[in-house]
Amino acid sequence: MPTAILHASNLAKVFNRRSIFSNINFVIPHGRSFAITGRNGSGKSTLVKILAGVISPNDGNFTITLDGTEVKRDDIYRHVGLVAPYLQLYEEFSAWENLDLFRKLRGVDVPDVSLDGLLEKVGLYKRKHDLVRTYSSGMKQRLKYAFALLHEPEVLLLDEPTSNLDAEGMSMVSEVIAVHRTKGIVIVATNVREEVQRCDASLDLDADPARQGVRS
Repeated sequence: MPTAILHASNLAKVFNRRSIFSNINFVIPHGRSFAITGRNGSGKSTLVKILAGVISPNDGNFTITLDGTEVKRDDIYRHVGLVAPYLQLYEEFSAWENLDLFRKLRGVDVPDVSLDGLLEKVGLYKRKHDLVRTYSSGMKQRLKYAFALLHEPEVLLLDEPTSNLDAEGMSMVSEVIAVHRTKGIVIVATNVREEVQRCDASLDLDADPARQGVRS
């Protein structure tokens, strides 16, 4: 993978004239994990959506560079993988059919054996032909990891990464984070202390804006 750097400068977001956050600044180099923390409503998911290119900030900007070349805004989705509670799956399709459709929509050349490998990695291989509507919430969360990793993104964004997962699923997430951190950048939005402590640095959105900074 190319060397990735994510740089956020003076990011701010406003909804219905209410400031969600402002003056958010950080730099995440290749090979690092980064936690975003804060109370409910502090803007963790909003910040993740901005970094994924799903929504735009009201002020400031962020850039992703690969080997020193800035990724164009319209191409960010090609380099970012996202796992989040609000992502929707096609419940009338099987897990394998979901991934097959996703690779076609993304236009990525991923062989069938790699789809099987992803489903094995997230613990769903034996249920790959079952309709997603028959899955538990934890199994759906596992499938979202397969989606996020399908195109081998340089930046992996995880919003509430262990939501609905059992101990085995949490172990899978820990392994995914550890492996991907060596290949690129991992950003985790969470209030789980253990998940924050495992990251190399963190940003607390509850901090006084005048003193808001990054712990490392």
